[in-house]
Amino acid sequence: MLPYLSLAIWVPIVAGLLVLAVNRDRDAPAARWLALVGAVAGFAVTIPLYTQFTLGTAEMQFVETIEWIPRFSVNYLLGVDGISVLFILLNSFITVLAVWAGWVVIQTRVAQYMAAFLIMSGLINGVFASLDAVLFYVFFEAQLIPMYLIIGVWGGPNRIYAALKFFLYTFLGSVLMLVALIYLYTVSGSFSILEWYQLPLSLKTQEWLFAAFFIAFAVKVPMWPVHTWLPDAHVEAPTGGSVVLAAITLKVGAYGFVRFILPILPDASHYLAGFVITLSLVAVVYIGFVALVQPDMKKLIAYSSISHMGFVTLGFFLFSQLGIEGGLVQMISHGFVSAALFLCVGVLYDRMHSRLIGDYGGVVNTMPKFAAFAMLFAMANAALPGTSGFVGEFLVILAAVKANFWLGFLAATIMILGAAYTLWMYKRVWFGDVANAGVAALKDVSKREFWLLATLVAAILALGIYPKPFTDVMHASVAQLLTQVAQSKQ
Repeated sequence: MLPYLSLAIWVPIVAGLLVLAVNRDRDAPAARWLALVGAVAGFAVTIPLYTQFTLGTAEMQFVETIEWIPRFSVNYLLGVDGISVLFILLNSFITVLAVWAGWVVIQTRVAQYMAAFLIMSGLINGVFASLDAVLFYVFFEAQLIPMYLIIGVWGGPNRIYAALKFFLYTFLGSVLMLVALIYLYTVSGSFSILEWYQLPLSLKTQEWLFAAFFIAFAVKVPMWPVHTWLPDAHVEAPTGGSVVLAAITLKVGAYGFVRFILPILPDASHYLAGFVITLSLVAVVYIGFVALVQPDMKKLIAYSSISHMGFVTLGFFLFSQLGIEGGLVQMISHGFVSAALFLCVGVLYDRMHSRLIGDYGGVVNTMPKFAAFAMLFAMANAALPGTSGFVGEFLVILAAVKANFWLGFLAATIMILGAAYTLWMYKRVWFGDVANAGVAALKDVSKREFWLLATLVAAILALGIYPKPFTDVMHASVAQLLTQVAQSKQ
């Protein structure tokens, strides 16, 4: 069998390095085409991970092992289960769209821009595939660098501030995680994540480790109140940067919960579940109201992301098959929907150079095809049945009702907020009379934009109408995770 996981990591990274070799603006067309070929190749090598995936088992598959630093038991150890395999596919798919989205828009340092996305794609795949803690940490930290550059070089007027804030927030959390990883190594003598699942740890030890891991992953999700870096990063990032940031990098934080916190620290997870659920509900409610008053489309969608990721952490800490699977499906759905919404803002920004809702109005009169796409994406963001947004939130709410009726009731009523801020934005931007001459002069989507958005429509409807191919893959792994969480380690 081919080393598909290594290919998923290194094909986009090597492609990115090749694109960097085409580093002059006069060679921009060559850089663009090479980047697109590299992104498509990176996605193509991940497809066998799904087609050859064995259902019904929680064992790690496509495992690769190479000794790296034998003295400290550090290995190049890769493997995926039903939880991680879908995120490698999602990441590689979104990278193709991000490269395609910047095709015409980016006119300066084109090769570097495209290469940053490709290299970041490989590094993020490394995060999802790593079964060695040191390898995980290396990829986890390294993927910050391309995003930092994407925001800092190709971002808006306050890009340096936003890039620094993004980097410092996430790096600070990561340092605490490193301390936790080193402690687990001193106890076990190994950096194998799977071996750590069997470690007997006292509740007090688990609580300290929980705090270290929680801060690292909560910043990345991001959870309230460590969320403030995200709106700034989104507003300043170029369209492709916002797409990858919302669709992929936030998922790395949530993935940390199911790969580290729940299976390694089950007693602390149960003990502190109420705390995490409270923070999750605060995120969904408070951030939903914050989104309602945003004048900037990108900021509104950024706050929407925080609110939707609150459903993910809520689902994880209900400790049920429905809750965890609902959280995972919500992560995949949010990847599609948030990418689509940021691409829609990008389409308008490329034409009008404004993200302010007040500068628009009546866009449907001049861009009817685009308005139809935006309507579907808005409905998916509001969790309309038949779209991917509904499936994950419905499963989480169902799990919440089973755990506690009022918890489920609160989570369900909060969904109204999602519909409120999304549809109010749609009404003010797309409906009504044409507000100004700039809107009157708008041209409908180009062929490139049409197929870019149509691809995401297909993904959102596929997951919304028939989620079984997604849930079947994760079912056995989630059941195994729940077994690990149920076992006390004291």
